[in-house]
Amino acid sequence: MDTPTETDVAHVAAAIGDPSRAKVLLALAGGGALPASALAAEAGVSNSTISGHLAKLLDARLLTVELDGRHRYYRLATTDVARALEQLALIARPLPVRSLNADTRAKALWRARLCYDHLAGRLGVAVMSALQERDILAAERTVRSGGATAPDANAAATDLVYVLTPHGRRELTAFGVGTDRLPRRRASVRYCVDWAEQRHHLAGALGAALTARLFALEWLRHGKYRRVVHLTEAGREGLATTFGVPVDRDG
Repeated sequence: MDTPTETDVAHVAAAIGDPSRAKVLLALAGGGALPASALAAEAGVSNSTISGHLAKLLDARLLTVELDGRHRYYRLATTDVARALEQLALIARPLPVRSLNADTRAKALWRARLCYDHLAGRLGVAVMSALQERDILAAERTVRSGGATAPDANAAATDLVYVLTPHGRRELTAFGVGTDRLPRRRASVRYCVDWAEQRHHLAGALGAALTARLFALEWLRHGKYRRVVHLTEAGREGLATTFGVPVDRDG
């Protein structure tokens, strides 16, 4: 077995650190694939300039490219890239709001958005809390190396694990989420610390499957801005009835 070496964090950080490249990554953080022209518009640069930025992101293995005939589409390389962006947002300072449109977009992202393929924002955190209150998910604390236990379930602890309970498996199966058919290539139950709420939202294969089901039921719809989602009236009533999610009417 090869001896493990240190990772080149600086190379990845440099790729993310350019403002235009950061905008490209955030535009793709909702899990979709976009052509270079759309990413140039998102980054506010020319079509000729975006090619250099995309090359750097590909070299850092933050993006992958897909060919569709003569067209090339870019997407985040893995769900871990989206997760890393969400974590960086926890320590980043807010961007200044210089227009009504920017303020509207920022508030919409805070209320409900996609973090790659799962629900985030205030709505995502509310769903996560409701799943715990309904005993669909259970938080298990592990012991830190120093002997201290992890803090409460909403704290940003890396040693906190959520598990799907037997009751939760039955409830979600009845809701139309095939918990026995979740892809094995990724962890079933993970969480992200939501940068907007500083609390956990559900990630992993289960988070993706639940979000897909909400779209299939038309409880969620895509918004005007990239990554932004909105709760429909049916979704507002359905989440409250099914999982006891308290939902404000401004989402």
